Amino acid sequence: MSGALGADLAASAGVLGVLHTLLGPDHVVPFVVLGRLRGWSLARTVSVALLCGVAHVAASLALGAVGLAAGAAAGWLEQLDHVRGSLGAWLLVGGGGAYALWGLRVALGRRGGFVPHAHGRTVHLHRGGDRPHDHPMGDRPHRASAGDRLGFWVLFLLLVFGPCEPLVPLFFLPASRGAWSAAWVMAAVFAAGTLVTMAVLVGLACAGASLVRLGRAARWSHALAGLTLCLAGGSALWF
Repeated sequence: MSGALGADLAASAGVLGVLHTLLGPDHVVPFVVLGRLRGWSLARTVSVALLCGVAHVAASLALGAVGLAAGAAAGWLEQLDHVRGSLGAWLLVGGGGAYALWGLRVALGRRGGFVPHAHGRTVHLHRGGDRPHDHPMGDRPHRASAGDRLGFWVLFLLLVFGPCEPLVPLFFLPASRGAWSAAWVMAAVFAAGTLVTMAVLVGLACAGASLVRLGRAARWSHALAGLTLCLAGGSALWF
């Protein structure tokens, strides 16, 4: 593979990495929504997005490598990756819908009254529902709650099953011809385009979301978050 062709393919990989992230709301929206609900800082939300993004790209690379080792055709691998992506989108639709129903039940049960709210051993009341906020931890190190860990793994699995169709043919073309160095360069450029775009979009969206004050609508935040996740999954299926 000539140097000029390799450079063109690498540039194409970078552009496709950016575009597939821009067109995939499931790459951004779930992180912003869950980060807002869990009260995560901007740095933490972006870090979680990047970790899940690495898993997202690695899953497609693993699929391509295993397919090459098994002698699978490129078209079959692309179809399998498409099915994997559709599964991830349906998981987001189903999970978001279930979360919206739960949030609706919680909101209707509160009726704007005082609601007990706990952070570890700290228990207090909020009027009209809970809102993301921090608690002074003193000299005790902060430990991630079960909800934070569950949220991370849900996002992780969603991105592992998330659609990343452009990467398989990009990787398969040079690798199937024995040009493994070119294949890994394209994969690295595609990954860089994906991760940088995710970090920028998640950061901007989180900054914008922090300016929104729900006020009395705060008790509906979980239902709205579930609906948003459901719509993000539907958008991924549509595109």
